[in-house]
Amino acid sequence: MKNNTIALASLLLAFSFTSCKNTTKKSAESTEESTNENKSTETVFASDVIPFFDDWKLILGDGTNAGIANDFENKDFFYTTNDGKDDWVVFKAPNGGDTHGTSNNTRTELAQIKKWYPKTADDKLTATLKVMNVSSTGDARVASTHAVVVGQIHSADAFENEPLKIFYKKYPGHTKGSVFWHYEINTAGDDNSGRWDYSTAVWGNDFSVVGKTADSYPAEPEDGIALGEEFSYEVVVKDGIMSLKFMSDGHETKTFTKNLLESEYTTKADIPEQTKKLFFPIGQDGVERKEAYAGEGCFFKLGTYNQTNGKSPDENMNWCSGAETHGGDIEMQYADGNYAEVWFKTASIQVSNAAVSNEGYFTKND
Repeated sequence: MKNNTIALASLLLAFSFTSCKNTTKKSAESTEESTNENKSTETVFASDVIPFFDDWKLILGDGTNAGIANDFENKDFFYTTNDGKDDWVVFKAPNGGDTHGTSNNTRTELAQIKKWYPKTADDKLTATLKVMNVSSTGDARVASTHAVVVGQIHSADAFENEPLKIFYKKYPGHTKGSVFWHYEINTAGDDNSGRWDYSTAVWGNDFSVVGKTADSYPAEPEDGIALGEEFSYEVVVKDGIMSLKFMSDGHETKTFTKNLLESEYTTKADIPEQTKKLFFPIGQDGVERKEAYAGEGCFFKLGTYNQTNGKSPDENMNWCSGAETHGGDIEMQYADGNYAEVWFKTASIQVSNAAVSNEGYFTKND
């Protein structure tokens, strides 16, 4: 009897130990599954991918200023994605909707919180990106149609003109699009209505290559960049000189320089033929002040500045696209390709010690 009691006690002890062990194992497995689930649903913010947002305010595609965008996302305009290899920051803007400042165009774009002066500048912006969509509609005769600006230098003062805009443009049905950059004159005098841009091709065509009719397209560029194809730019402004560098695998690296302190366009005779062809017919035939952008605070912008809009080409044959906007309905525009979308993988900014607050620009335009 005593031996039977001892055996029974031993059996119960073993069962208790095994049961406890199994419960502990199940508990550990449950904790691990919960941890993995939390990891998979944890939001990756843009500031996790490119940690430089302390230097910017974010303007969204509905015209609002979201401020400094650390640990921030907006599923309509600004969020992250993964292409199976890398995390990317997505900037998205419809053809039509509320805009920021006086622009006709929507943007989801970073604007630098400090401004610097070209003469004393030692400032730099770099980015690696791929354009994923440009508008599916628009008048092909309008130079800005089917285009997006992915980087800028903007003046914060006077007329707030733009010494640099970096464009990507691709026509429907084409595989390859064009990358080009613009210099906008800083107009002499008190009337800025005569301002114009001069466009320089990087890969593919410049801004001036347009369709002969509203629904016909020029030839596809042989050396262009496809949607989803990576390219990089580097912008340096130092001692009054703007230096540009464009890079992409399989394409020739291109470099350019532009003096921001002394104008090339102080008389009508200086104005390039490209400008006369595009801008003179619509009355934009001004000249630039001799000192160009000297004395004006400038700042960088980066993101998606959609150049296609719903305004009638009768208003301006360079900037008014006549594209579909569905009355500003964002969901409908996104559904049928009437938007611009750009993904950024890396970016950096170098801000000189001479840079000062740019708050006046935001006060004026928000």
